[in-house]
Amino acid sequence: MKQSGATLASQREQANRAVRTADILIVGGGLSGSMLAVQLLRQPGKRQILIVETRSELGRGEAYSATETGHTLNGNAARMSVEPDNSDDLTRWLDHYISAGGWPESAEQQVPVAELFPPRGVFGLYVQQRLAEAQALGATYGSSLEHVREEAVDLQSSDFGVRITLKDGKQLQGKFGVLATGMFPAARTPQRESSGLNAAAVDPWDVRSMGQLDPLAKVLIIGAGLTMVDAVVSLQQAGHRGPIEVFSRHGLLPHVRRQPPAWVDFLAEDHGIRSTRQLLRKVREQCQQAMAQGIDWQAPLDTVRAHIGRLWNQASDVQRRQFVRHVRPWWESHHHRSPPLSAELLARRVKEGRLSIHAASYQGLEVLPTGQVQIRVRRRGEAEPSYVIGDALINSSGIEYDWRRVDRPLPKQLLTRGLIRPGPLALGIAAHASGALLDAQGNVSKRLFAMGPPLRGMWWESTAVTDVASQAKALAERLVSQR
Repeated sequence: MKQSGATLASQREQANRAVRTADILIVGGGLSGSMLAVQLLRQPGKRQILIVETRSELGRGEAYSATETGHTLNGNAARMSVEPDNSDDLTRWLDHYISAGGWPESAEQQVPVAELFPPRGVFGLYVQQRLAEAQALGATYGSSLEHVREEAVDLQSSDFGVRITLKDGKQLQGKFGVLATGMFPAARTPQRESSGLNAAAVDPWDVRSMGQLDPLAKVLIIGAGLTMVDAVVSLQQAGHRGPIEVFSRHGLLPHVRRQPPAWVDFLAEDHGIRSTRQLLRKVREQCQQAMAQGIDWQAPLDTVRAHIGRLWNQASDVQRRQFVRHVRPWWESHHHRSPPLSAELLARRVKEGRLSIHAASYQGLEVLPTGQVQIRVRRRGEAEPSYVIGDALINSSGIEYDWRRVDRPLPKQLLTRGLIRPGPLALGIAAHASGALLDAQGNVSKRLFAMGPPLRGMWWESTAVTDVASQAKALAERLVSQR
């Protein structure tokens, strides 16, 4: 049957309404996406920004949606400002927040505000306030920000713009698109060829579910990084009093973060360091000098942080592989350190004999008819696997950076379309130094960018608050200057 002109016109109008347009589309409304929006809104000029985020709130993401006060930042306030040009911003905000009656538990620590390790939920409030202030400023320029609460499941890019398809079938069209997807925690991320680990495991941050366990249950934890630290805090807050066994390949725990004095930036004075071996030799030398003077070894190590991007970027693929294979576990445990109160809790559990660390690689699991979980591990130095039975299991194996393994619609579609390709060593996705993505053929996109954790392969450290804040400012300036 032939359709009338009025019907066709109505269908075209509905189709046009289904495609919303904006200047900039941001996928991800956690720290990365929110900080980019802040920097864009502060730029003079009128622009429309849409952030696609499934959560009900912007500014929190995975990391800062925690509601338990025991889940804190792993850096003190002086290190965690979202303002690249003002390192005291969080300290001042936190001082006002505490003075107004927020976070009363902070008084128990009896240290200066700059040395406090705020709960992640409190830090999320800080990010949200800076975003609200930027929205108010942007409105004076005629700019706007809108939260599209939906999941992005597909994306297409051309020389003229970016189109995003949402789970509900609606589409967004923008001049530029930015992947600010944040991190994919292994404990919460569906993975291709899954071993079933997550299906059998308790969420590391779910205190309510842990409260349903027998208080004396034997809990097995896979992974010994900061997620494990959070898991132990969660168990403690849930009233757990039973044994905890932690299994990780190297059996290394995060060191506690202390507040060492300033140390000379020795890498700024020596640009001759190229290889992993040279870097390790120099760092050990500086740490030994510090300890000989009675100064914490963390002082010289902390100066390395500012140069990691440069060193990683100039390294060859062979050198990067050497670092990941031989140095990474020690880098993670020495650099990604535990907040003091959490470290104290772990130390108490070890001293009480309730927490033990095993150097063993996880190989698989079986849920027994009793409801218990049996894991298969290969202990270091042993050829044959061992079997360990526990009443509950927690996956604390960290972050999944290989987008080929993330079983979510958008990463899969981007890879299928050839709009992205894996980053160096399959860490995140490949991009130009400007943040513009590289497609499967290595072409630099004119319209599609990324920032934060997806750029792990480019900079190695691309997840810390200071990294994200600096990238957000640089990318905002770049997007505003382009047409």
